[in-house]
Amino acid sequence: MNEVEIIQSKIYEIRGQKVMLDFDLAEMYGTETKRLKETVRRNIKRFPSDFMFELTKDEYLSLRSQIASLNKGRGQHPKYMPFAFTEHGVAQLSSVLNSDIAIEINIQIIRAFIAVRQMITNPPVDRIGLLETQMKELKEYIEEVFTDYNDINEDTRIQLDLINKTLAELQVQKKLSDKPRNPVGFVKPK
Repeated sequence: MNEVEIIQSKIYEIRGQKVMLDFDLAEMYGTETKRLKETVRRNIKRFPSDFMFELTKDEYLSLRSQIASLNKGRGQHPKYMPFAFTEHGVAQLSSVLNSDIAIEINIQIIRAFIAVRQMITNPPVDRIGLLETQMKELKEYIEEVFTDYNDINEDTRIQLDLINKTLAELQVQKKLSDKPRNPVGFVKPK
């Protein structure tokens, strides 16, 4: 996995927003979660509720089932709920964490958020599904064409039958007209 994929795997959806959690960010920045939270609390004006929010206990518990984390030992029952940072909150972190590592990691995280957003707006093309759809449309078209062709053949057959019937009637009339008729009127002696 490359770094962007690793970062993408740490982006969660909470409250309808794509966020990263403080302990994942602290790990990437190479610092303790406690220190990251201290820095954020000292600069809380830079983190409005649409940049960062603290998870509720229920949100954290439902999230723990998604995250592979240890069930025993330290950190099992955190004293404070994690902070969730939106894309803008992560960008704001670079202004309060002044290390080169923090800046470099922030750039990678922003790229990961952009990649996630692009995947949402432009999902990858499902080539097999596309082919299946095209095959279905083609099959329906062919069936429609053959149905029309069969209808034309049926119409043509009916017309040919009518033509044959009319020709037969004309032949009967001609045979009747070919019989010598008795002259009507004055017959001149020969």
